[in-house]
Amino acid sequence: MTAKLILSMDGAVIKEYPLTKERTTIGRKPHNDIAIDNLAVSSEHAAVITILNDSFFEDLGSTNGSVVNGAPTQKHFLQNNDVIEIGKYKLKYLNDQPTQTSSADFEKTMVLRAPVKQAKPEDGFNQTQGNVGVAAAKHESTTQFNATAPKVDVAPAPAAAPAAQTPVAIIQILNGPNLGRELELSKNLTTLGKPGVQVAVLARRPHGYFITHVEGASFPLVNGASVGEQPHQLNDHDIIELAGVKMEFYFKT
Repeated sequence: MTAKLILSMDGAVIKEYPLTKERTTIGRKPHNDIAIDNLAVSSEHAAVITILNDSFFEDLGSTNGSVVNGAPTQKHFLQNNDVIEIGKYKLKYLNDQPTQTSSADFEKTMVLRAPVKQAKPEDGFNQTQGNVGVAAAKHESTTQFNATAPKVDVAPAPAAAPAAQTPVAIIQILNGPNLGRELELSKNLTTLGKPGVQVAVLARRPHGYFITHVEGASFPLVNGASVGEQPHQLNDHDIIELAGVKMEFYFKT
């Protein structure tokens, strides 16, 4: 069964929305995938990122906020029967498929430090995901990694063997204090950027790597062009610009 959201108000079902897109937007304006014409809903209120069998909810800085399972929420790894509340409306998430990854992969964001003179040291390239491969050890002193997050085992299930057909990719930082730093994209999902400014998801799929905009007023750039709202497939030696940082994407040889 394709994952879906069921929109309701006061117990009455209004419409069902299959999550067939990688990025599904929710908001008051009609251009949203799920348009809710109510003043309590922001123009672009929230988004649901769906990658393989997993979906992640993200409030996009809405005025009145979002609630998931009764608690105010900014980000949430959706699980079957979760209920999102936006104003008086409810969106119930239904998905009976096994997940491919973990909430930690979405909620723990690699924080990029843009090349700003007065940037604080603690705002460094802070990798809080567990077990992300790191190359270029000679740059160890230029980058701070927070290894306090619990180790998360997100190895692909046996059924996901086709993922091996996609070569492991590397991102190399091209500017700023982390110039030359390399990160191996060995997980199914890597979230990177600067929360509150610009965040994107890099997804490793059987037929390649894709970058998807998650948060921020502007979209990431690939080779100088905006990726837009939809997932953009990355090619060898593409140049990504995100949160003021330039990175080169290339396949490991």
